[in-house]
Amino acid sequence: MWDIFASRGNLATVFNPREAELTPGTNHIVCEADQLRELSAVVVEIQDVGVRYFNYTKDVMQLMEMLALLGDEAPSLYIVDHLNPSGRVVEGTIPAVAGEMYVPKVAHRHGLTLGELVNLYASEMGARFPIHVISAMATDANRQLMPWTIAPASDIPGLFTSYLYSGGGLWNNTTLSPGIGTSRPYEYIGAPFVKPLRPEDLPQAHGALLRPCSFTPAAGRYAGERCFGFQIMLVPGEPYHSLLHTLHLMRWFREHYSAFEFEPAFWTKLADPVLEAYLREDISFDVVQEHVKMEEQKWIRKAKRYILYEDAPYRMK
Repeated sequence: MWDIFASRGNLATVFNPREAELTPGTNHIVCEADQLRELSAVVVEIQDVGVRYFNYTKDVMQLMEMLALLGDEAPSLYIVDHLNPSGRVVEGTIPAVAGEMYVPKVAHRHGLTLGELVNLYASEMGARFPIHVISAMATDANRQLMPWTIAPASDIPGLFTSYLYSGGGLWNNTTLSPGIGTSRPYEYIGAPFVKPLRPEDLPQAHGALLRPCSFTPAAGRYAGERCFGFQIMLVPGEPYHSLLHTLHLMRWFREHYSAFEFEPAFWTKLADPVLEAYLREDISFDVVQEHVKMEEQKWIRKAKRYILYEDAPYRMK
């Protein structure tokens, strides 16, 4: 899009991802308040993936915080909206404790578009700068084609990845590798300390098959080391609750491998004491399922106030 503005002579600057390599920890779009003060408008076009801890979405929320601090000097914000590749399906809970910075109070898999998220965040922060959302239906690309043709981030290589990310993104803050540095991030899960597995060893879930495998990441955690674990294979056309299955798998690894650990940032990202209690082996999976069900219904009621399109978020039955 920037080339269109450049051809018209009104392009001032371009903010690109800081790095485009295989490390989700450095995939960010960074700008400074002084750079924004010199602009009359900021146009944002990113492909969100429907999960609250996606880096570029957090970067947009940080941008909004900076615009709010600029007060009357803030440029207008334009959001070029896109369809949510994860669809309207909802998974998980609204943060119940202080969570990550620049993360809106939405479910883990929220079912909104970026434009809808921006409206919600603007409402929560009391934003006073002008915000304009350009409809996802404004171009043929959104009406007729796939949600994206270029991968939105190095660790989201395909459309199916977004279906795994609500749970898969949590592995980044554990001692297991979620396959970063392979062709199947968030589909391959494992570590050098994991012994070769059998399918019947692992907790199963509707909508997915688990295939024992090994892989050697080219980057990220355990780069160059052979990891043993499993591959998540989605069953076409079947609903799959990535978050709940991931929690079930994490507890299994906690019970069977002393080397499996959670980093401090994991609990901040999870942001739910009930889910934390399950992973610490204090409550049963049935309790977690009921808690998640109630929280998803609560989030859907909130989300409906911000939808811009005809379809509404829903939870898996």
